Amino acid sequence: MQTSSSIERTLALLEVLLDRPQGVELAELLMRVDISRSALFVLLNTLKQLGYVAQAERRGRYRAGPRLLAWRGGWLPAADLQAAFYQEAQAANLPETLALAWPTQGVAVLVAQVEPQVQVRSAFPPAFRFSSTSAVAQVLCTIPSSRGRSQGYVFTRDAESVEVALPICADGHTPTAALLLSAPAFRWSARRLREYVPLLREIAARLSYRMGAMRYAPWQEVANDTSLIRRALDPEAMRAFLAAPWVARLACLRPDGAPHVVPVWQEWDGTHFFVAAWQGSLWAEYVLDNPNVSLSVDEPWPPLRCVIARGRAFPLQQDEFPGGLSAMLHRLRRRYLGAAGRLPATHWRAFRIVPNALIAWQGLLQAS
Repeated sequence: MQTSSSIERTLALLEVLLDRPQGVELAELLMRVDISRSALFVLLNTLKQLGYVAQAERRGRYRAGPRLLAWRGGWLPAADLQAAFYQEAQAANLPETLALAWPTQGVAVLVAQVEPQVQVRSAFPPAFRFSSTSAVAQVLCTIPSSRGRSQGYVFTRDAESVEVALPICADGHTPTAALLLSAPAFRWSARRLREYVPLLREIAARLSYRMGAMRYAPWQEVANDTSLIRRALDPEAMRAFLAAPWVARLACLRPDGAPHVVPVWQEWDGTHFFVAAWQGSLWAEYVLDNPNVSLSVDEPWPPLRCVIARGRAFPLQQDEFPGGLSAMLHRLRRRYLGAAGRLPATHWRAFRIVPNALIAWQGLLQAS
């Protein structure tokens, strides 16, 4: 009977964590689960060690960990995530090793890697178990530094190699797997880091989207860097930012006048935004009734770029877009899901947003 009660309490705890992706305070867990404070601490610590519970900060909120998130429906099985990783790695064709890691019993384990065709390279044996100080382990098994959380990746270096690890998040913010770039230390430079991080972020974002994430914002942290002086983005910088696979948020009005905000895929041609509405999207009906909309795209790490547009949305017909709507959908699919991404063959609509107000900037602080 005691064993049965313990199992029931554990399952009740896990259900609360799955139901509250934003995290749960200890006091609420005590109210929701019939268990003493000391027993709850023991249970939480055990589940944290096993990867079923995560905690971003000491005494912070408790969240579903990577292994618990694997119970959720809607994201790729491990084998499919490996296949998606191989597609992304081959398309990127980087001159360094790319790897995919997964948490197992509190340890980060290698599940896939693609090595470059160069004589000297960094590589790992099959099923390699990463040390607790590795970049991958810091992403998956421990709490990254505040700098790592704010910039969205972890960087480590020793005498032989460097590692850059980025989280892959099935829910958009909690790491469930890690993307790793590993390179010999002698071939590394600060310039390479600046070049590779944006590309690695795009890969990690696409893999997260294919796992079911609606946006990619690991750890949901925003940097507090006093050097981030706010400045406007010029047209080329804005185009480069919008060309990455960052999901936009579209705001429109419901028939009752209440605001309605949804994530959408976007494409910018230098003058207009184009967005796709899948079958069953209520916002498409709202926009047909009232075309006044706003659109925002931002990133949660430096340089904290953001674009906000206000304007009117007009439905597109097949002959109103270069290459037709199918060409637009193909481009969106490649950008957000990768070369081999698949979408359900359902009816969809496209809209052109004509901005009457458009601002783009990076940074947070006003110059003194």
